[in-house]
Amino acid sequence: MAGRDWRRLDESDVRVRPGRGSRPRSKRRPEHADAVAAMVVAVDRGRWTCAMGGDPAREVTAMRARELGRTPVVVGDQVGLVGDVSGKPDTLARIVRVEERTSVLRRTADDTDPYERVVVANAEQLLIVTALADPPPRTGFIDRCLVACFAGGLRPVLCLTKADLASPDELLARYADLDVPALVTRHDEDSLPLADTVRGRVSALVGHSGVGKSTLVNRLVPDAELATGEVSAVGKGRHTSVAAVALPLPDGGWVIDTPGVRSFGLAHITADDIVSAFPEFAEAAEECPPGCGHLGPPEDPDCMLDEVPEARRLRSLRRLLGSRAGLET
Repeated sequence: MAGRDWRRLDESDVRVRPGRGSRPRSKRRPEHADAVAAMVVAVDRGRWTCAMGGDPAREVTAMRARELGRTPVVVGDQVGLVGDVSGKPDTLARIVRVEERTSVLRRTADDTDPYERVVVANAEQLLIVTALADPPPRTGFIDRCLVACFAGGLRPVLCLTKADLASPDELLARYADLDVPALVTRHDEDSLPLADTVRGRVSALVGHSGVGKSTLVNRLVPDAELATGEVSAVGKGRHTSVAAVALPLPDGGWVIDTPGVRSFGLAHITADDIVSAFPEFAEAAEECPPGCGHLGPPEDPDCMLDEVPEARRLRSLRRLLGSRAGLET
């Protein structure tokens, strides 16, 4: 504007940057009353495979609607879909609603990781798959999975594999007081009790790589065609599942195979979350001093759980609490 007389300028000479408008943004979201119910059965790179009405024969690929923001959508979630729900090639529906979950399996990478990962939603039970040998059982991992079940509302089931290589008696005795149902399988035999346990239910499987988890899934769902891996020479399995996937069972129900994991962090779970799953201790825990970890002496000398009469499961409960706290038990 050099050389121009600023006294002769008017509003037409001023460049005004357009604003964002005076109309306030509404926080109300569309109700989507016409949304169609579906179940998430697989997740892959920002795309969700959904079974319409829970029918595995009617699969639709969907994306997450912008209005959901960063709301996590995981395998097992019951969702509402709008848009093209025909399921035809190259079509895409939108997930506009995630229904309230009845259960949730969560974990963190380790006990110091603040980031909580939702592994599976709405599973009725969790089958904790553990080999009796090759690789040897890790009771700390089992304990942590039990804690995640009790805190997340899932029914835990011990599934002990490779009974042709070692006896299950010692491991079964360790968890007898917790009244956790157990299944024992062999590599050279089909497991009818396993099929009966999962029939008509939504069941998730979790376990270290190499324990035979994918082999069990292939027995339950012959068309699954999941890769099975050989256990490495150092006793650590090779990962054979890279993402959770829900597979329909021939006689009804779903089995959700989760990736093999090497650790199960519990940073998101408190001691009271665990105790609340044991009705006989819940009332006594309310009388404990603030911050009580319910481990008993010497860590928690004033813990009131010791006052519960006929506390048959107290030792097992405290073993789980110690596992959550990172203590050797």
